[in-house]
Amino acid sequence: MMITLELTLAETNLLLEALGTQPYAQVYELIGKIHQQAEKSAAALDGAAE
Repeated sequence: MMITLELTLAETNLLLEALGTQPYAQVYELIGKIHQQAEKSAAALDGAAE
């Protein structure tokens, strides 16, 4: 099951900071997913601004 979260940039950075305190093996895939989705969102916003 997938869920959708809407977070501000500051909230996302706080989440990533908190995940960074956890053991790498437990969180690296989640951090990667967050970065991947954030890049897509940023690209979509850049495209809409043009």
